[in-house]
Amino acid sequence: MSERIGIYPGTFDPITRGHADIIRRAARLVDRLIIGVTTNPSKNPMFDTEERLAMVKREVANMNLDNVEVIGFNALLMKFAEAQGASMIVRGLRAVADFEYEYQMAGMNQQLDDEIETVFLMADVSLQPIASKLVKEIALYGGDISNFVSPTVRDDVVARVEKIGLKGDY
Repeated sequence: MSERIGIYPGTFDPITRGHADIIRRAARLVDRLIIGVTTNPSKNPMFDTEERLAMVKREVANMNLDNVEVIGFNALLMKFAEAQGASMIVRGLRAVADFEYEYQMAGMNQQLDDEIETVFLMADVSLQPIASKLVKEIALYGGDISNFVSPTVRDDVVARVEKIGLKGDY
């Protein structure tokens, strides 16, 4: 039987407790899980690709999962998945709005390579509201993001906010 390889792609800007939950659960479904840290031209990241790669690698190392690796890519997801020998794309869902977007993406990806399945994992109920975009917004306005990210990611985000000098006024 061939090795089951899954890809969990994302920008992870920053990686959240929700992402970590999906990583832990997806790692149980495959022999090897590749976290694909990518660029997204439609997003304005707080951290550059190398910073996000380092952050995700650190967080994954803290999870003690021996079948997970982190790889950066800047290509069409299905081409990346094919190059890695993947048979599965893992996507996390938080809400109906996520499903609509992800459903469309899964359909497009199936048109590109129907040998690679998309598997949706529902976010843990306690983690469903967490989104990287909202974590950054809360931090930019001086809010506490400790419930949404690990302590080290919190420190990274707070340091970045301080470096760029943005904090909201009341």
